[in-house]
Formats: sequence, C-alpha cells, structure tokens
Amino acid sequence: MPFAISSPAFANDQAIPPAYTCDGTNLSPPLAWHDAPPGTRSFVLVLEDPDAPSGPFYHWGVYDIPADRTTLPAGAPLGRQSVAINDFRRPGYGGPCPPKADAAHHYHFRLAALSRAHLALARDADIVSLWRAAQPYIIASVELIGAYAR
Repeated sequence: MPFAISSPAFANDQAIPPAYTCDGTNLSPPLAWHDAPPGTRSFVLVLEDPDAPSGPFYHWGVYDIPADRTTLPAGAPLGRQSVAINDFRRPGYGGPCPPKADAAHHYHFRLAALSRAHLALARDADIVSLWRAAQPYIIASVELIGAYAR
C-alpha cells in the first residue's frame, strides 16, 4: 500500500466533528498513517486552512515525530520541543474556527516523511518556518482534508 494518512474521526473531504474545533473541546483529532517510505527518519505534521480570509492560516505544526510512530491520539500530548507556534501565536493545536459567515473552510493535515531525524529550529519557530526547514528532507508527503463551517 502507498503512504497514507487518515483519521478515525472523519473521512477525507468530509466534515471535521465539532469536538476538534474551537466550538468543542478544541483537541487535535486522532490521526493514523501507514507505509512510510524507506529511509524515513522522522515525520512533520502541519495543519493549514488555505481558505482563511487573510490567506493561509496555520493551526498546528508538529515535528521530530519518531519514524516508528504511526499514530497521534486525540489531544496528542506533545512536548513543547516538538511543536511550532501556530497563527493563534501559541504552541500546539488550535482547532478550526472559521468566521461564522463563511462557507466551509478546508483544513489540510499534511504529513511529511523526512530523511532527517531532527530539525534544528528555534523554540519560537512558527509553522511556516517549520515547513520551510523540512523541505530539503521530504521523502514523501500525504494529506488528509477535513471541512468545517460554523
């Protein structure tokens, strides 16, 4: 099977349950992946809303995920050293929270398999910096898209 990412909480191109948004408990959804390519030494995960009114909005950035890991549980408790600063200006997950008047926004969970075990990032690195730092080491990437409207 090819490298793939999924969630038991929602199917690709389907609605993200409110529990994983600002209208619920605001916990990150459970994620699972399989068949990472040979040579994978770590993973990077980024959650982006390209439909935000002011341009792409980054909700979550996780890095240095060990290569032997294949899941992140709901509300994944991650240490500060492995998360980037989101566009809410805090580390960790910030759930979907589109403006109430907007049509559904599409949230892209991008998982990249890296040829490097650790990325050298400042403790206050934002998600754009994280994704830029990962680029030279990406072996393969996959995406899960969820939608949410308020």
